[in-house]
Amino acid sequence: MSHSYEYPRAALTVDCVVFGLDVDDLKVLLIQRKLPPYQHAWALPGGFVHVDETLDEAARRELAEESGITDVYLEQLYTFGELDRDPRERVVSVAYYALAKLSDHRIRAATDAERVAWFALDGLPRLAFDHARIVEKAIERLRGKVRYTPIGFELLPPRFTLTQLQRLYEIVLMRPLDKRNFRKKLLSMDLLIETDEVEQGVRHRAARLYRFDRKKYEKLTRQGFSFDL
Repeated sequence: MSHSYEYPRAALTVDCVVFGLDVDDLKVLLIQRKLPPYQHAWALPGGFVHVDETLDEAARRELAEESGITDVYLEQLYTFGELDRDPRERVVSVAYYALAKLSDHRIRAATDAERVAWFALDGLPRLAFDHARIVEKAIERLRGKVRYTPIGFELLPPRFTLTQLQRLYEIVLMRPLDKRNFRKKLLSMDLLIETDEVEQGVRHRAARLYRFDRKKYEKLTRQGFSFDL
């Protein structure tokens, strides 16, 4: 026996705020919409959820289809359900934020995206729908979470200098950090592996490269370890 819903249903979408770290700023990935509403306006990658996929699957599919980005750290952020957020119909959006290394991804526009590009946080164009609010919420979450989980390493290359690491935290948190205290606290966690490699192609004295020991972090976390900067 089949059943049908007695009441009208809202449409369900996903939207993704993808952060990428550049030398001096944090960037957000945007697509230029090909179709109405907000035709030619810049927006977050996203779209409608298919009935045969999970929310996470929909978010990863839309990211890949509209921007070419795959295999990134992705986490559910917040649900946006204001009545007038989409002029077409009643739409509820589950927002995600993702962290991507700029060097790892060759972005390309596809499906209903005309163009795709990285924009600095302080230089975002006017966004379609309520996407500016979604970006604000994602920044707030990132700044909070980067202090108590090592998600910041998702924005760095596999091997990095301590200066690069400190700069990452300064950019995300938007404030300077004391070099000595920062390094002392981070190195005391014993989660960085010093490699035999140094920076290449720099004019100043080449700094030592490190990498994050993810396996050790996961093991310590199971034992009750707390990452806290």
